Amino acid sequence: MFTGLVEARGSVVELIDEPPARRLEVEVGSEWVVDSAIGDSVAINGCCLTVVSIGSSTLSFEAGAETLARTNLGDLSGGDPVNLERPLAAGGRLGGHFVQGHIDGTAEVMEVTRDGDWVTMWFQVPGSLAMGLVPKGSVAVDGVSLTVVEVVSDRFSVALIPHTLEVTTLGIRQAGSRVNIETDILAKYVQKLVAGDRPGDAGRQA
Repeated sequence: MFTGLVEARGSVVELIDEPPARRLEVEVGSEWVVDSAIGDSVAINGCCLTVVSIGSSTLSFEAGAETLARTNLGDLSGGDPVNLERPLAAGGRLGGHFVQGHIDGTAEVMEVTRDGDWVTMWFQVPGSLAMGLVPKGSVAVDGVSLTVVEVVSDRFSVALIPHTLEVTTLGIRQAGSRVNIETDILAKYVQKLVAGDRPGDAGRQA
């Protein structure tokens, strides 16, 4: 479980194809390495991955075919920056919202509007994801916990403060960029209840 409060911004050192998966080596700094162990979970651009090897200042992860297809991790190249967050410690402060690290899909940046040091960013999402978004609700974009400002059909907007723009990858996103989206877990349960889905329904016949 994560909070959507990005702790650091790392950079991709190397990408190694290991069909059907891909290994990602990420520069995280020596401080992170000291506190890391094989098997630990880390959110990379909001996607929960497992540490499989540790270097002097790097951590390596394996992303499977489903992860590469559903997230923007398959778009990464060497040198690209990524958002990093370690799981919420028991008893820790929940400053963002409950984020599972399970990406629902991707969105495309449609518009970036600057107002001084602030930015309003609009994203286009598939209709299935738009159903889980409401004004003033929570959403994780590339692992960053944000408050939804507006929702219009298959688009939504957020307001980004200078700090978020400085310490996360959202500060370099432009129109056309693809970002990871995780909708709020509470919205998913409500959506399922309203739809009336029940375990086993798919296998029943009238």
